[in-house]
Amino acid sequence: MLGFSWLKPYGEGLGADIVSDFIELNGYLKIAPDATGKGSIITIMSPNPEVGQNVKTSMPMIVAEELGVNWKDVIVEQAPLNTAIFKRQVAGGSQSIRQTWATLRNAGATAKHLLIEAAAQEWGVAAAECTAADSFVKHASSGRSASYGSLAAAAAKLTPPAPEAVKLKDPSEFTLIGTSQMNVDMEAILTGKPVFGLDQKVPGMLYSTALRPPAFGQKLKSYDDKAARAVNGVKDVFKFGSDNKIAVVATSTWAAIKGKKALQAVWEDDGTLESTASQYEAMRQKLDEPAAQPKRNDGDVKAAFATADKVIERVYEAPYLPHNPMEPGNFFANVTTDKVELSGPAQAPERFRGEVAKLLGRDESTVTIGLTRMGGGFGRRLRGDFVLEAAEISSLAKAPVQHVYTREDDMTAGIYRPACMYKFRAAIKGGQLVGYHLTGAGMGSGNVVRENFFPAGALENCLMESHEVPSKVTTGPWRAPVTNFLASAEQSFFDEIAEALGKDPVQFRIELFERAKANPVGKFEYDAERSIGVMKLAAEKSNWGKAAPGIHQGFSAYFCHNSYVAEVAEVKMEGRKPVVKRVVCAVDCGIVINPVAAINQCEGGVIDGIGHAMYGDFTLEKGKPQQDNFDKFRLIRMGEQPAVEVHFVKSNTDPTGLGEPTLPPAGGAVANAFFKATGQRVYVQPMVKGVKGLG
Repeated sequence: MLGFSWLKPYGEGLGADIVSDFIELNGYLKIAPDATGKGSIITIMSPNPEVGQNVKTSMPMIVAEELGVNWKDVIVEQAPLNTAIFKRQVAGGSQSIRQTWATLRNAGATAKHLLIEAAAQEWGVAAAECTAADSFVKHASSGRSASYGSLAAAAAKLTPPAPEAVKLKDPSEFTLIGTSQMNVDMEAILTGKPVFGLDQKVPGMLYSTALRPPAFGQKLKSYDDKAARAVNGVKDVFKFGSDNKIAVVATSTWAAIKGKKALQAVWEDDGTLESTASQYEAMRQKLDEPAAQPKRNDGDVKAAFATADKVIERVYEAPYLPHNPMEPGNFFANVTTDKVELSGPAQAPERFRGEVAKLLGRDESTVTIGLTRMGGGFGRRLRGDFVLEAAEISSLAKAPVQHVYTREDDMTAGIYRPACMYKFRAAIKGGQLVGYHLTGAGMGSGNVVRENFFPAGALENCLMESHEVPSKVTTGPWRAPVTNFLASAEQSFFDEIAEALGKDPVQFRIELFERAKANPVGKFEYDAERSIGVMKLAAEKSNWGKAAPGIHQGFSAYFCHNSYVAEVAEVKMEGRKPVVKRVVCAVDCGIVINPVAAINQCEGGVIDGIGHAMYGDFTLEKGKPQQDNFDKFRLIRMGEQPAVEVHFVKSNTDPTGLGEPTLPPAGGAVANAFFKATGQRVYVQPMVKGVKGLG
């Protein structure tokens, strides 16, 4: 751990005077008597990074449920990176809860087992005669009871049982899981207490910023730092990052930023500089080429199209997108001769630790990473360029530094959602969809199709191909990678197929999933029955097909990140402008841990999906980003966001992800509603380029 405290834990006042008495029962929790000696204070560690998805509340709730404690007795602390205790300390892929569900439950249940055993031994009774709840162990027949705090020391001396010997609760017994609990950091956030990376302060800390090439495909030729060094507060200026970046180190962020602006740098081209127009042309060419190896090839697609009564073909396109978290990139680093202390907003701290150790030539055991709350991430902080910069600058400056990005840095330094295009083809024969061919192409994108997602498994003839166009523009995961645009395009296309067949869009999709149930084709990842269930729920709650006069409904459904979502968007014409008024969102994510937080995630995903689909546009000219702040990059505004109504499928299935799954279907639902309202199909994102009146 770092030698300073930057995080005030939830419930801190509960145990401030008895911290030294805490007894650790396992790596996830420790217990102490409260100030009266009659109650308990339970500290539960939240292992995964908190990026706004509320795992810092929901993960400890899972431990607390099985431990049998009163939530008011709980202190929540953010755990540092510690792979000896915690597994998969990553905030990505909407997997935090899904991947740790069993481990967190066992941590709580095992501790409860030990506390019951300790009480039973003290009272000379059988453990089976004792119960535990509300932070007490009780023996009903004798009327005795003991607080967890009074039993912790004895429990810690006992041998923990094997995991398979620990009894977990049946979901019907849950008393905390399934109840809405306030974000444990809420008070700290609202009162301005230090919880974010930018809040960190240590004695002697300096601030740094960096000047990077203004265009992808350029490199540093020379620079003049005289004016920068003359800025009051600037301590040093030097090259780093393979001598292609310039660091300015100062006594304040303002001085560092001012010094950076005073630098005179000369850049030179290093090969061809890419522009949006040339990139789109390269992708279009790929859409007409067969892939060397298809991602999926069921049946005889060529024959299905050759004998079709009708073929529908459409092309969809979407631009690069920056992540734009409200908290720009930043990280603290203190590199000394014997250790490397790091702290800040990191979605993949374990990987960053290894990358920093490699960069500095250190053993990983000398590198520590503390985790702060993040002011958004959306996948950007799964890439550690800002962490590496902080570590290298601290090493060269020989001082602790807080490395800070400006908004312009954050938007132009790279790691974008890849620009992408899709060509969909559907073969119709005898009033049925008999063939499906998807070709995708993306800039530096990797695989841009999801070959085991719907409609795979539902169609005998299904071909999916993917092309990657090499690029110097850096890309990375962006909230719901690939599916964030694929779902929008696919669900728009399926509405066109339904129209060509004269079928209701919801019923058409259900029929395809019924085919996947009755006659499954090859491998696929989704559960057809759960897909049908969530679609029926969305249709029911939105009063599908029976909207009030002047309301135009659009439907979309998608499976990703192990969760099932269906959405109905409602659009109303206000003059000549189509306006999204409401979105009904149905979700099957298994057990819902904390309903208020789950709803928040769903609402945020829907609004984020709609906003970027409608307005997000990011372009390049000769390698240089043309948007570098919010005056040029349009986001959805507060007055434009629709009402979002969320409904969960009741389930006892183990929980799955929620941070991303509601985003992918949103664009398709809106596009389909726009068609109903205006008669215009949407093939281009941002939609403002293709739908009249949106502007």
